[in-house]
Amino acid sequence: MNIMVVDDSTAMRNMIIRTLRQAGFGGNDISQAEDGVVALESIKNKVPDLILADWNMPNMTGIELLEAMNEEGIKTKFGFITTEATAEMRAKASAGGAKFLISKPFSVESFEKVLTAIM
Repeated sequence: MNIMVVDDSTAMRNMIIRTLRQAGFGGNDISQAEDGVVALESIKNKVPDLILADWNMPNMTGIELLEAMNEEGIKTKFGFITTEATAEMRAKASAGGAKFLISKPFSVESFEKVLTAIM
């Protein structure tokens, strides 16, 4: 399985990848992108099986990435890992096709529970 982690913070991308490994997803190919623009270009070349994206990023936010993917007809499992998780954000994410929204700070257990359910 190919997993893409999209976050403008290198430290946060590394924390997410470490948590993925601890949650039992370490045997997968994991790629990274620092914003939605970089992610979209990569996705157009090779669509990952799962995308974990931050909501707030420069250049192109996570929700803008999801919307751009929808416009391009690119379908894959998509979820957010973000510090904000308002009801409005959850509704917008769900309407866009996101499968989940994990709030920061996150835990190994939250990754296990959410990702096992959608895989």
